[in-house]
Amino acid sequence: MPLVALTPAEPVTQDVVVHRNVMIPMRDGVRLATDIYRPASGGRPLEDPLPVIFERTPYDKSGTPRTELSVAEPVSKSRADLAVLLVRQGYIVIWQDCRGRFASEGRFTKYVNEAEDGFDAMVWIEAQPWNNSRIGTMGLSYDAHVQMAMACLNPPGLACMAVDSGGFSNAFSCGIRQGGAFEMKQVTWAYSHAKDSPLAASDPGVLAAIEAEDLAGWMARTPWTKGRSPIKWDPDFEAYVLEQWQHGTFDDFWKRTGLWAAGHYATFPKVPIIFMSSWYDVYVPTTLENYAGLKGDPARPLTLIMGPWTHGNRSRSTFGDVDFGPAATFDGQIDRDWLTYRLKFFARWLKDEDQPAQDGRAHVFLMGGGSGTRTSAGHLDHGGHWIEAPDWPIPAAEPLVLYPRPDMSLAVDAPETGVVLGYDFDPRDPVPTIGGALTSGEPIFTGGGFDQVEAPEFYGCRNPGMPLTARPDVLSFETAPLAEDLAVVGPVVVRLAVSTDAPDTDFTAKLVDVYPPSADYPRGYALIISDGIFRLRYRKGWDRPEPVAADEGVIEIEINPFATANLFAKGHRLRLDVSSSNYPKFDVNPNTGAPEGTSRMTRIARNQVHLGQGTRIELMRLPKG
Repeated sequence: MPLVALTPAEPVTQDVVVHRNVMIPMRDGVRLATDIYRPASGGRPLEDPLPVIFERTPYDKSGTPRTELSVAEPVSKSRADLAVLLVRQGYIVIWQDCRGRFASEGRFTKYVNEAEDGFDAMVWIEAQPWNNSRIGTMGLSYDAHVQMAMACLNPPGLACMAVDSGGFSNAFSCGIRQGGAFEMKQVTWAYSHAKDSPLAASDPGVLAAIEAEDLAGWMARTPWTKGRSPIKWDPDFEAYVLEQWQHGTFDDFWKRTGLWAAGHYATFPKVPIIFMSSWYDVYVPTTLENYAGLKGDPARPLTLIMGPWTHGNRSRSTFGDVDFGPAATFDGQIDRDWLTYRLKFFARWLKDEDQPAQDGRAHVFLMGGGSGTRTSAGHLDHGGHWIEAPDWPIPAAEPLVLYPRPDMSLAVDAPETGVVLGYDFDPRDPVPTIGGALTSGEPIFTGGGFDQVEAPEFYGCRNPGMPLTARPDVLSFETAPLAEDLAVVGPVVVRLAVSTDAPDTDFTAKLVDVYPPSADYPRGYALIISDGIFRLRYRKGWDRPEPVAADEGVIEIEINPFATANLFAKGHRLRLDVSSSNYPKFDVNPNTGAPEGTSRMTRIARNQVHLGQGTRIELMRLPKG
């Protein structure tokens, strides 16, 4: 790799200097802007080799992350302030702008350059005389994706990783697509961040044009096509979004290193890793799949942390309309705060300091168990507490299978076959998304716990005040009031025997915790716990999309709502909702069978669910006591 002269050292404090915008060349000649913070004396960097903490980001290496905060310090630290703190702990700190973002050169194509760019950056760091060949990585969301992508190539010097709410196990099944459907968070993210692209920064007219677009209006005019979108003003952003939207077959496009860590588990580096996410984050599956795929090797000690939070918001206790109680924060529960936890982790694995062992445990927040009343701030008191286990899924959990029945109940006994429940699914009137495991959807949608009742603040709601179960295209099944608490902890699988008169359509499933009526909630409260989707063209395999034949008959499918940990309290009901849309979380299937993300036409699909052994929800529950 070519030699790169460091930029002059600028003093940040008396004992810390920074080399700003060191332009590190990648294998194709593109240079990535990198800030290097080092300990100093008299304004000159110390030359003693030290361990390195490295983070790559598309969110501005010189800016302020939104989540470097805690309960005690509710204002997020800037990257410069965080770097000073880490340098004083005995590290060299390196922040780098991803390709095509802020001060870095090149074109930004979301996700696909991060493996090679991260590897090349690690090679450069490893060659520096001030690095002692022990490099720890960290980062949230996209900064977690780039860690996993880079690690798949086994870069030199990698010693440990703190992977927070991201890091694609398989972007086709979580992160870009789910169950064959496209995650609309990709288009809201692209719209938001096209506004801080290099093109928008260099051309005020581009920024003005993007900001003048009516994003909510465009969300009602999907799918977008080339030149017919609110992000057409930055062709690079529009191109990658449309490519991901329209590429609906699991093939080599999806098996690229930055999108498919699962394909590299057998050769993945044997380094300590923290995997952390939360039940109302979109990265539940990818976190649990990475943990499951990499566990079991003592040379690669793992820690799993799953909170009740939305994306990265680990120092809060209220998400959506639900308060999970004082124990919900990371702070004061897992450790004093997330920064303290990482400092112990890095001290142990980068400096060999004697620290309490953090690995080998699954820290899981079990939601539920609160009073069910409305808090003083106006939120549902759902409550919850942390549990620890030696592994995930929790070994003590036992299977629970419930069957939808013709009377719309949900019970342990399967009904006789032959009963068919149907509805018309009109793509022009999709079921609106009301909370759940979501991220990056603002200003169109937001994640968290919400009552499944239409309200003006939720995109697409046409009948404020009406429960979603009032819709004729929602089949809702629920248990009798529970005679005792039921702790559902683990994977959620919904198996459906279905049929349709359309060449393609979707089926959705939603797990709901139904509170009984109370003084605060006279109609009760239907709290979304988890949901999922399945696109019928993929019934024969993700790599084999095929239209449904007119005479195909009953098709057995599997929907995978996210795993969860929720206590369904005594007196509550467990509910399963089945439908065919969940918008704008997922793109709406036009039911035409047209290639993904291209159809300008729609048709109404007559969809049916066939009750019996083939239609059921499979859960895991913790034994009593």
